Amino acid sequence: MYSNNNPKQPDRLDEILALRPEGADLAAMTPDRLRERIKGALVGRFAGCMLGVPVENYAVLRMEAIAAETGTSFPPKTYWRGTDRADYLHYGVNPIRDYLEDHICCAGADDDVTYTILNLLLLEKYGKGYTVDDVGQLWLDILPTACTAEDEALGQLRAGTRAEHAAEFNGFVEWIGAAIRADAFGYASAGDPVAAAKLSYNDAFLTHRQNGIYGEMFCAAAIAAAFTAPTPLDAVRAGMKQIPVESDLYKSLEWAFEVQDRVTCWQRARMLIDERFGGYHCVHTVNNMVAIVFSLMLGGLDFEKCIGECIAIGLDNDCTGATVGSIIGASVGIEGIPAHWYDRFHDKVMTYIVGHRENSIEDIVDRFVKLNG
Repeated sequence: MYSNNNPKQPDRLDEILALRPEGADLAAMTPDRLRERIKGALVGRFAGCMLGVPVENYAVLRMEAIAAETGTSFPPKTYWRGTDRADYLHYGVNPIRDYLEDHICCAGADDDVTYTILNLLLLEKYGKGYTVDDVGQLWLDILPTACTAEDEALGQLRAGTRAEHAAEFNGFVEWIGAAIRADAFGYASAGDPVAAAKLSYNDAFLTHRQNGIYGEMFCAAAIAAAFTAPTPLDAVRAGMKQIPVESDLYKSLEWAFEVQDRVTCWQRARMLIDERFGGYHCVHTVNNMVAIVFSLMLGGLDFEKCIGECIAIGLDNDCTGATVGSIIGASVGIEGIPAHWYDRFHDKVMTYIVGHRENSIEDIVDRFVKLNG
């Protein structure tokens, strides 16, 4: 059973907020072109995720081999043109071929997509004052399946464990699962990273602890900041201010900026990650958050380069690709994303949420805009 005896990495929100770095209470800002930026962030997330799905968690050599065999550039500049598992049914909804360049007809289902829409439903049903119990109840009502920490928490909820204790019986509480659920809270708090981080906390607490929680708070804050920050890296720095300064995640992100001059290409980025985080699982929060930062360093304000470099770096690269796409998409807006990354979505995104399998992207954008009202 989980227990936390580390005073520098607490689990409770008030304690987390007390340990943030100086200057954490950033003033909220009002984004311009709010709808265009929300659409950019949402579409960017879907595109980054879909680019990663065919090679999720693949070793670099395996990705390079598939690229060579299928005529896909590497790092990818288009969706993948082939895969070694085309018939695999992803989350019971779309076969992997549906994520390939010549087969895309919608934004396909994935947990990185599903949780964004699930948390939109959470905010619409319970409001921004939602509780951990509300998250648990919504999961019981309409989330049929989950992975790792989420799967363990869902099992605990179904067995009658109270939501506040559902994360205390698994070994995945610092993996990336909470961080991939952050985006809805950033979209609903555009320009206000402090509010976004706080808003994401109860969702994270259902399934994660310590750096797992901080991962969601950091991503929510960085995404919210990207709507108004001068650059995506400025948004990352704003996101960092919302987590404990002595935490593993903060120190690792701080290190990422210290070695920025050495991040000259995706190969060097992955080498640096492996050297520092070689003992971490490939879906841990900390190493993957660093991969996100390195991808934004390499890509600048070029959406295609940001997500392509991210996929090439590897690790949990559908998750990191989605978050990178979200941050750069919020920064540049939909007009800054080349149309070939989304024109074949045909305004449709799929999930595995009960009762919400097929969704309109334009409708989702409008609903996030409304949450900022």
